[in-house]
Amino acid sequence: TAWDISTAFYSAKFFSVTAQAISPQGIFFKSDGTTFYVLDAQNKIIYQYTCGTAWDISTGSYASKSFSVNTQEGQPRGICFKSDGTVLYAVGTGIDTVFQYSCATAWDVSTSSYGSKAFFVGAGQETSPTDVQFNDDGTKFYVAGSGNDSIYQYSCATAWDVSTASSASKSFFVGT
Repeated sequence: TAWDISTAFYSAKFFSVTAQAISPQGIFFKSDGTTFYVLDAQNKIIYQYTCGTAWDISTGSYASKSFSVNTQEGQPRGICFKSDGTVLYAVGTGIDTVFQYSCATAWDVSTSSYGSKAFFVGAGQETSPTDVQFNDDGTKFYVAGSGNDSIYQYSCATAWDVSTASSASKSFFVGT
């Protein structure tokens, strides 16, 4: 059943990223399923891959494109992209901050650059953030983490701009 995790089963398809990533932590798929990104927590690098068949991980191949987030986050854990692929976000447990990067070429991680936009989520919120995801229009984002075993919601005054974010004072405990 679509979107029902209780009906999931292993399809015996896999793809190894060990040639690039030593400690893969985060993964993000482009909405058409043709491209995916893996965050390596040890190297602090995001690697880009291509699927020969959309959404079929077994047809994956390394696109020879990567981007380091080490300058901003020493312990990166999660990544996501703006829906048009022009902006990349990364979060980690080192600084408890969502960092925003611009992609000069949409969906090409190797063209990313840091534009000094960030939002600290550790103040009374998540002290060990491991993932970040945006809603469809970029007005809200969500941070999950292992510090408080919760998902926190934030609002952006300007869509897709984390520097305009504020806490929505909404959270959901998933620890049970």
